[in-house]
Amino acid sequence: MPAAVSDPAARARALARMLDSALRIPGTTITFGLDPILGLVPGVGDLAGAVLSGYIVVTAARLGAPKSVLAKMLLNLGTDTLVGSVPVLGDLFDVGYRANIRNSELLDRHLGQPEAARQSSRLALLATIGALVLLAVGAVTIAILSVKALNRLVR
Repeated sequence: MPAAVSDPAARARALARMLDSALRIPGTTITFGLDPILGLVPGVGDLAGAVLSGYIVVTAARLGAPKSVLAKMLLNLGTDTLVGSVPVLGDLFDVGYRANIRNSELLDRHLGQPEAARQSSRLALLATIGALVLLAVGAVTIAILSVKALNRLVR
């Protein structure tokens, strides 16, 4: 049996390439794959892309990737799915973001240097959580200031 068929990591790499970079726009260095094409189908296209992308995350889990690496992979997948669901602009985002290639590289790093992948993913996850906390604090602050400003206008 060929290595690409029997090796789960090789299958994940091949799927990532098919979804993110299998085709090149002639005369450019821009590549894209099936993911942005699927995204053109309203509703089900982005869902189908997310399901296919999920295979890479499931493969990483089966190969023993730690929770920090899986969390980073899910963050990549979630970002790709959420932003990718915006009509047209999301599909352009899919071409550049390449969540599947990122996740395939995370899996390869885990398999080659598990501690480095774990540390890198933890730092990225902590930075993301920190950014989300700052965004939440900012949103609450803006809401409070807006209510106060409206209250002053009503008086």
